Amino acid sequence: MTRASADFAQWRGLPLDGILKTCRDLFEDPTYPTVREWRKPGGKVLGHFQVYFPEELAHAAGMLPVKLRGGQADGVEVSQHFGSYLCSILKTSLDLALTRNIELDLFVTHPICDGARNLAGVWGRNFPYKSQVLHLPQNANSGGSVPFLAREYRRLARDIEALVGAPIRDDVLNQSIALYNRSRQLMRDLYQIRRATPWKLGADESLALLGMAGFLPREEFNALMEEVLPLIKARPARPQDKMRVVLSGGFCEIPPLDLLQVVTRACYVVDDDLLIGLRWILGDVPVSGDPYTQLADAYFNNSSYSPVQHDNNKENEKLLIDSVRKANAKAVILGSAKMCEPGLDEQVAYSNALDAENIPYFFTEFEENQATFDEISIQMETFLENIMFDCDANGELINKLVA
Repeated sequence: MTRASADFAQWRGLPLDGILKTCRDLFEDPTYPTVREWRKPGGKVLGHFQVYFPEELAHAAGMLPVKLRGGQADGVEVSQHFGSYLCSILKTSLDLALTRNIELDLFVTHPICDGARNLAGVWGRNFPYKSQVLHLPQNANSGGSVPFLAREYRRLARDIEALVGAPIRDDVLNQSIALYNRSRQLMRDLYQIRRATPWKLGADESLALLGMAGFLPREEFNALMEEVLPLIKARPARPQDKMRVVLSGGFCEIPPLDLLQVVTRACYVVDDDLLIGLRWILGDVPVSGDPYTQLADAYFNNSSYSPVQHDNNKENEKLLIDSVRKANAKAVILGSAKMCEPGLDEQVAYSNALDAENIPYFFTEFEENQATFDEISIQMETFLENIMFDCDANGELINKLVA
């Protein structure tokens, strides 16, 4: 089976609203229908847990890399394996596999937190295929980090080669890197539209589009984005008097689309860290030389930031401030998944940095299977009104966005 033999182009020929609805339906479908279609003719699937994974390795071997990001699940099956004190995404990701909503041939997780590190062991005891940890170095500033990670990538590549029964040639891997370079550029173009004209695309619509990269063949995703970006630019939408905000906290577990819809009604989300692993590398990875070393170097030296990587050359709070300035935002929404230790740990540094810059921020918690948003909506709207309006000397309200 070739990578192009499975056709997932339900979106072709639809108007923009129809494409966005199709993307949302697929994004929220816990049965992963496109992955099922890929497997029917014998296609192999590599599932990887959040945050970053070098998908080029799987793609070069003809496998479909799938980002496991949890989803709607009742949690009955997984309750036998995990306690209640863990974040939702760990439990629902395993639950979706236990209930056979998604079937894999290889599973890879990362040491981004204690729960994710231990996920490989729990996963491996419940499925016949191999489960392992890809060790992304914790000391990003060591001179040995890039060579170590390149060796880790090669170790993983050997498992992939054993699974598919063929070697991953360097020239084919470089072709995959070039394809993903194009994909990352399209994602950057999407976010540039949101920063420049946020009224043309809501945060929920953007996430539904971006999420397609997590389970579609990358060729199909690129074709989708190349079709959709001009339609978004031409969308006949008018700007409204809404505050521009940056949303931070969706680097691993992500908030529900309905929650993002609530946020979008109240303000313009002009930047975020949702599914940041798909956009982790910020520029083109060279397609010459040793591809494993080039990918490893890009992970450290041409990459974004998140609470799961501690790099003295990339102070997260300063980069958050830079994001606010670049997007001309007026406030920040600091979100955190419940029971997420890395996310909660970062809140102190973020709040201190925002206080020092006099940038207002709003803190909230979320879960991926959250169903009610009234309380968050009221709190957020109150927060936005407090910073949008002030009183003049006569006690009259002044709109500070206009002023």
